[in-house]
Amino acid sequence: MLFSSAGWLSLVLLLNFVDSGRILRTIKNHLQDLQLQKNKQLLLMLMDSGHQPHQHVKEAWIHQPLDHFNRQRLKTFPQRFFVNEAYWHRPDGPVFLFIGGEGPIFEFDVLTGHHVEMAKQHGALLLAVEHRFYGDSINPDGLKTENLADLSSQQALADLAVFHQHISQSFNLSSRNTWISFGGSYSGALSAWFRGKFPNLVFGAVASSAPVKAKLDFSAYNNVVGRSLSDQAVGGSDQCLSRVRDAFVAVETALMRGDSSQVARDFGCCHSPANLDDQIELIQNLADIIMGTVQYNEEGVLLSIREICGVMTNESGAYKAGMEAYSSLIKLSQIYRSTMEQECLDISHEKTVKDLMNTSLHTGRRSERQWTYQTCTEFGFYQTCEDAACPFSGMSILQAETKLCAIAFGISQHSLPAHIAFTNSFYGGGNPHTHRVLYVNGGIDPWKELSVVQDGGNEEDEAQTVFIKDTAHCADMSSGRATDRPSLRRARQEIEKHVAEWLRTAAREEMGSDH
Repeated sequence: MLFSSAGWLSLVLLLNFVDSGRILRTIKNHLQDLQLQKNKQLLLMLMDSGHQPHQHVKEAWIHQPLDHFNRQRLKTFPQRFFVNEAYWHRPDGPVFLFIGGEGPIFEFDVLTGHHVEMAKQHGALLLAVEHRFYGDSINPDGLKTENLADLSSQQALADLAVFHQHISQSFNLSSRNTWISFGGSYSGALSAWFRGKFPNLVFGAVASSAPVKAKLDFSAYNNVVGRSLSDQAVGGSDQCLSRVRDAFVAVETALMRGDSSQVARDFGCCHSPANLDDQIELIQNLADIIMGTVQYNEEGVLLSIREICGVMTNESGAYKAGMEAYSSLIKLSQIYRSTMEQECLDISHEKTVKDLMNTSLHTGRRSERQWTYQTCTEFGFYQTCEDAACPFSGMSILQAETKLCAIAFGISQHSLPAHIAFTNSFYGGGNPHTHRVLYVNGGIDPWKELSVVQDGGNEEDEAQTVFIKDTAHCADMSSGRATDRPSLRRARQEIEKHVAEWLRTAAREEMGSDH
């Protein structure tokens, strides 16, 4: 496992993102690979200079009940976590808990990031805990459909409660040790919900880009993508959005008139999309390239909005009249395949289904089966394009997304609305009634639509928010960089103020209880 010191690292913190499309997952994995490579280089530099940033980090395991809500079931699973004691002011220093989401955790989750910088300031014990059924925190048979019944956010929160008790006993913690939780995207929602459901265990929570509202048809995602493509503050324009729309109209028109073989050649597909499922897969993959650009804007993983709009609006006399947008989308596809080192664009829907049906633990990074299961049973989050405001193709419909629930897990499409309704009833949906939770969102992040973005207007209100108008998904969670926008720097300062005030409040309350 590779990592680097927060003091030396100015990279984006590796996060878990709630992605549904194949290419969105590929872009996220590429981001992870880039960070791991850079961390390896920086680690070697640190070691050469005599620094050992990793010497205080320990990996450990706790055996958790598979089902916290059925005392008669005794089966367990191993849950992995990391501890960094480098900055901890014993014995009363606070505890900063980094919550894992739908993917593996890494040692540098307790070595770098904004939460680590704050831990240095406040003398906090740093913890990172992996989500059940992701990374290495899973039994060998965990991906079998009958065993996935133990995968849920409710069970994950119970894991955190047991983990809290385990750490408190292991480090002889008391009420003087104030716990603050941190998370981004799905794990940001978990951070908020942990505070909401177990307010006696965690004093405050930072929830970055946290989709706390479950939504079956998340068409608003692509509507925000469209608005972000036209946002001049981040390099977008109305012309860019128009070109994207025109490009997808051209692709869909070509497919509808039977030119699928030519479309496949144009976009470097691994095979011709002869059936409707493969055509939808192609459309979704092309949309994913742009969706990934917006969601991870300026994180250096592929292109930025400014760069993608530069490609889409670059007129050339080499193209036939009316085909500039289509040709520009071809160029974007070429850039994607070159960056990801893919010889061709895989548009096989059959392969997508096969991957979802695969129950082997062939890699610790694997998460698509688990996450798809959670979307079917808890969250939805299906990024459809049936809304007229969507900049892509209306071929991306809810029916195509949800039928995978029945195919992969035997979960009826008709049962999904009830699952979504229960989640929102259990957690509060877009009004989660969480006190002392700070919701942080970026203005061009599509996931802000399912988060909490406005304060109630007074100090006693339950929701506290930070809004960064021109940043993307979870940007605030990384360590500061020289290239950061001023709005992002100000947001981190605001987060620091909230955390510092929470710790002061906790100290005052503890002093009051001593008298």
